[in-house]
Amino acid sequence: MSAKGPNSDKELFYSRNIGIAAHIDAGKTTTSERILFYSGKNHKIGEVHDGNTTMDWMVQEQERGITITSAATSLIWKNYKINLIDTPGHVDFTIEVERSLRVLDGAVAVFDAANGVEPQSETVWRQANKHKVPRICLINKMDKVGADFFMSVKSIESKLAANPIPVQIPFGAEDKFTGVIDLLDMKLFLWEDSSSKMGDTYKTVDIPAENLEEVKSFRGKVIEKIVELDDALLETYLNGGDLTLEQLKASLRNSTLKLKAFPVFCGSAFKNKGIQPLLDGVIDYLPSPLDREVVYGTSLHTSEPIEIKVNSQDPFCGLAFKIANDPFSGNLTYVRAYGGQLNVGDTVMNPRLNKREKIQKLLKMHANHREEIQSLSAGDIGAVIGLKLSGTGDTLCSDKRVVSLESIKSPEPVISLVVEPKSSSDQEKMIAALQKLEREDPSCRLKTDPETGQTLLYGMGELHLEILLDRLKREFKIAVNTGKPQVSYREVITKSANASYTFEREIAGEGHYSRVDLKIEQIAYDKGLEFKSNLSLTKDFTQDILKAVEDGFRESAEVGVKAGLPLIGIKCTLISIDLRKEALSELAFKTATMYAFKEALKTAACELVEPIFKVEVNCPESYTGGVVSDINARRGKINSIEMKSQGIQVISAEIPLEKLFGYATDVRSLSQGRASFSMEFFQYASVNPKILAEILNSLGR
Repeated sequence: MSAKGPNSDKELFYSRNIGIAAHIDAGKTTTSERILFYSGKNHKIGEVHDGNTTMDWMVQEQERGITITSAATSLIWKNYKINLIDTPGHVDFTIEVERSLRVLDGAVAVFDAANGVEPQSETVWRQANKHKVPRICLINKMDKVGADFFMSVKSIESKLAANPIPVQIPFGAEDKFTGVIDLLDMKLFLWEDSSSKMGDTYKTVDIPAENLEEVKSFRGKVIEKIVELDDALLETYLNGGDLTLEQLKASLRNSTLKLKAFPVFCGSAFKNKGIQPLLDGVIDYLPSPLDREVVYGTSLHTSEPIEIKVNSQDPFCGLAFKIANDPFSGNLTYVRAYGGQLNVGDTVMNPRLNKREKIQKLLKMHANHREEIQSLSAGDIGAVIGLKLSGTGDTLCSDKRVVSLESIKSPEPVISLVVEPKSSSDQEKMIAALQKLEREDPSCRLKTDPETGQTLLYGMGELHLEILLDRLKREFKIAVNTGKPQVSYREVITKSANASYTFEREIAGEGHYSRVDLKIEQIAYDKGLEFKSNLSLTKDFTQDILKAVEDGFRESAEVGVKAGLPLIGIKCTLISIDLRKEALSELAFKTATMYAFKEALKTAACELVEPIFKVEVNCPESYTGGVVSDINARRGKINSIEMKSQGIQVISAEIPLEKLFGYATDVRSLSQGRASFSMEFFQYASVNPKILAEILNSLGR
């Protein structure tokens, strides 16, 4: 069967590209499974606890009951086509959320009604803010003991500094939760509570008389919040004029698209309640590709910004946002089409590599199932077979308009371990397999220790490394031995510095000459490495020479001067170059840059930094003292201790990763198994001088 992507404004109007994102165990995948069932995409509901969900298709996901990789599918709801991506909630797989939000137009943020905003909720929200992704919210698990809709809404407002606007309130709570009240339509949606009912039908009834006054009061507050963001409606409202349902929805949609408001829904995905109105909310409030901000790329020839319009008549421009290893057809590259149309058999340009690749097949994905299509048009998301070189964050474009889109930044890995095959004959096979995993997942890195020759695998946490090693065993049939996990310390500069270097040498009978002047300065650590040129391209100063300079900088930054560790948080600016001599070469420019960078480091005052994690512990009040003392003993910093409910306190702290190995076992012991905790990477911070010598000694320095 063949399908075509949207290629007209009408079809784009009826399209939505959305993601489901949240803290782990808030119910993202369960919500996604209900969406697939009620839309008719699936004929039965998959359950996380049964290990048979559609979106969690990996063996590791089904065994552990967690989402590890983002899964994409598409469905139809009331004549609207929805491309849906379900993302992981565990902090170790944050790259999956990052690259999904980079290409999505809207998102559904899911919250646990008993917990409200949780640590990973904050991370996902920040990522969505960075990419300016409009959101609606689902307060899920309204059937759960301790469910509190209004507490959850308040936590969105206070912890996320957002403007949540409830368009629904729950009808009942915990085991009495039977439906939702729509505050704009002023109707009650009721679901039958029976194990034989799948929630595919529900009743729309009038609000009971005994609840009417309270509901009217809630509605009045919601209307006030809506009109406060709309000058025209505010004037009508203040003058006592009537506001229609259409006016209110249109105004709220407009505010949602501008990130000024976040409509809030409620339900229980597991109990099959509230999902259909949520889908209506996706249509009513989240953007079509036509509603999103204008996307700009940079011309490879002029370095000028170019507007990428959402239409199929322009030359093609898209972004490769995810690579998956396919055992049958090699690399599967997920692509968001921003402009033009991509057809089977087309050749696309990769501006980063300055190379062309051919499109062998185009696919529409339904988790790990696929449907071949003939074209992919502006505003749509699909997958490509045939790209051997392109990676995550690469632009794919037509030769007729060579343009580079903003790439996708990968987080810096914070943990590593030594890995070696149990059979020495598997060494090359292991390296090839790890390189495939690295290409799939840019947040894992593969390196060889220059002193010992050992293979080092870097990742975002212990679970991340565990999953990678499990995949190595299952998918590639390679048994390995591993060392203990080690913290990934990094080096940073604390001062700006300028340096110049002239390289002039004869190599293999050929003269090589170059001179570069550059400046290095400190930027936020989470920005990694940035390169900028103050020079315009010319017939002599080519893209290849510029790339050679950038490569020289990036390769040099792999080895710092304090402990020989990779550097982060550095911006390198090319100030000037000397193009006067004939013996110019890319090798010379790369080498000159490397020497100049090393010279600059000598006066940039390098120091060591370590990864710090945010830790949130939920424990009974009687165990708080022991948990706090333990955090202090781990060089931790207590940020807050708050009473949650039912005698449970929430301890928020920052702890160096070096002190978190084995924490799960220790915190269980301290609380007799009654405490739970979550942790996420927060930032790199300077190593305390008191322990610097100890760390340098452990690193062999």
